[in-house]
Amino acid sequence: MQEKMVSLSIKNWADDDKPREKLRHKGSFVLSDAELVAILIGSGNRNESAVELSKRILASVDHNLSEMGKLSVNQLMKFKGIGEAKAVTIAAALEVGRRRRMQDTTKITKISGSRDAFELLYPLMGELQHEEFWIVYLNNSNKVIQKSQLSKGGITGTLVDVRLVLKQALELGAVGIILAHNHPSGTLKPSAADKEITQKLRKASEALDIKVLDHLVLAQHHYFSFADQGIL
Repeated sequence: MQEKMVSLSIKNWADDDKPREKLRHKGSFVLSDAELVAILIGSGNRNESAVELSKRILASVDHNLSEMGKLSVNQLMKFKGIGEAKAVTIAAALEVGRRRRMQDTTKITKISGSRDAFELLYPLMGELQHEEFWIVYLNNSNKVIQKSQLSKGGITGTLVDVRLVLKQALELGAVGIILAHNHPSGTLKPSAADKEITQKLRKASEALDIKVLDHLVLAQHHYFSFADQGIL
């Protein structure tokens, strides 16, 4: 057993294969996801190196870092070799990455189609475990005036206040709005309630010369666009 432990230890790997050395000399972009996570956790367990342990954690979420970011500290600690300190380190690092993506949304200033709206909103709500409803307010050139969280609910849904949406649109001088909410369940199919609130907002907005340009349903790195599907 002792020989197995030694052979698995990263300390005994060639320097060029060690994740930390590789990052120092070649840059972080050459490392695999497992190697990057291995640097975070530092060491593995009696039967796995840090890299092998990282591969097992990633395999549990189909090698999807966004899904890994949804794992709680307690869920991470279920993996042998991951204590509280390592779990907290992983969670913190992935949260930093999520916040970096959120800051990148400030670069999107104009909405030319559903993909632009998706890229603007996904970092804000796409990976949440609860449902949120957001509104993007646009001027007559489809430039983003403001994006606002309208409601935040449990996994079963959110409440949408039509009057609040229109009040804010008028205050901002918006002539167009995009609706968006996430489905934590992962399904992209809009519900009957989704369709109902879309039509309710569309009709109320028209009376004020404000146009509902789209309604996006976000889930699992994908989206459903009411406008693209011709059901707005």
